[in-house]
Amino acid sequence: MNPIIAIKINGRTAKAPSVQEILTKYGCNIKTRVGFHEADETQCSTDGILILQLLGKEEDIRSMFSELKALEGVIPKMIEF
Repeated sequence: MNPIIAIKINGRTAKAPSVQEILTKYGCNIKTRVGFHEADETQCSTDGILILQLLGKEEDIRSMFSELKALEGVIPKMIEF
């Protein structure tokens, strides 16, 4: 089973460059990436959620988690089954 991380991003438009930089750094550890935010014809939410299915070395996954957690307004959670 591949680890899964859910990431809540408060103020996603401002945080997107920093989050994307980390995700690019660990891109080879990301098997699947799905993003959600509320949007309709009149508005777009400033918050969002990313779900990542990961693979690779546990050390790399923990490093990515730590880097995401260090960002203000970014809340990663490891999901284990």
